[in-house]
Amino acid sequence: MPSKALTTIAPEISRKRLLVEGYFESEVTVAELEKFFIHVTTGLGLRTYGPPVIHQTSGAGKEVNEGLDGFVPLVDSGIYIGVWSNAKFLSTIIYTCGEFDENKAVELVKEFFEMGETQSAIF
Repeated sequence: MPSKALTTIAPEISRKRLLVEGYFESEVTVAELEKFFIHVTTGLGLRTYGPPVIHQTSGAGKEVNEGLDGFVPLVDSGIYIGVWSNAKFLSTIIYTCGEFDENKAVELVKEFFEMGETQSAIF
């Protein structure tokens, strides 16, 4: 998986970001995104300090961009996901000041959403 230092600013602050993008087969709803956040945080041993916030566009924008987005706060930062429902494409980022197994994280995302083609990177 590609890994690149994003900046040289604040090297004393540990941060890890994992981006996973790809096409999915499963049905994605607000309820499924709530389950996704539990799946990933439990699977990686990450601690949340609040419930996820999930929004559905519901016709507010262009049809190509219809979908959902959500965020769950972590004790060490957070997880964001954007879902393009019509394209069956998603992009998620795990941002944390702690450590986690990035390969396991990718597998958890792929497994949950029944994804075939994906790309991921650490930065």
